[in-house]
Amino acid sequence: MGVGIEVLIVDWRRVDAEPASERRALLEEAAFGDEGDLDEEGWIWPPAADADWYGRYAFRRTLGSYKPHFWAGERWEHVRDFAAPGLRTALDHFTAALFWEGLEYMTDGTATPLPEREAPWDADLLMWQPPRDIAAIKAFWTRAAPDLDTLREPFAQHAAVPGGWIGDFESFAEFLRGWAEVVTEADRRGWGVIGLRC
Repeated sequence: MGVGIEVLIVDWRRVDAEPASERRALLEEAAFGDEGDLDEEGWIWPPAADADWYGRYAFRRTLGSYKPHFWAGERWEHVRDFAAPGLRTALDHFTAALFWEGLEYMTDGTATPLPEREAPWDADLLMWQPPRDIAAIKAFWTRAAPDLDTLREPFAQHAAVPGGWIGDFESFAEFLRGWAEVVTEADRRGWGVIGLRC
């Protein structure tokens, strides 16, 4: 089946307040404790009053697979040279921060490479962004969003793969807007974002 990802926004201080030996179980229970319906999309909020420190986000038409995250990065790599400079820089930062770290273009002067850093907690994290970084990530989306549609034609010419993951511009844009929903809600609450491997 391959690698899956469960994306959570979390109250960073709440997780840090747990003993180090209990944080992994806390996060895994939040991500996987209620399997729910695989067809669920968007926000899934815990019903328990004492679980008001996290929310899960299910990306549309992904069934929890990491493949769309990977392929969105690949599609962006094929279309980024055709983006206006401001849009390119904003999406370079936005995608690198959330699901596509370490591409070679991140060192070509168009964006600052993300520093290598240790995972904040002993858990199987595919990605993590603490609250202090969320406002900046949201600002990159705010800069990119108005011009996103200018990628429609270049995407069709240079990145489209009919029938593939993130195979057309609409699925690419919808996927980015899903991440924008995650970042916007995390920023509103002053929380961080994590993606656990499943």
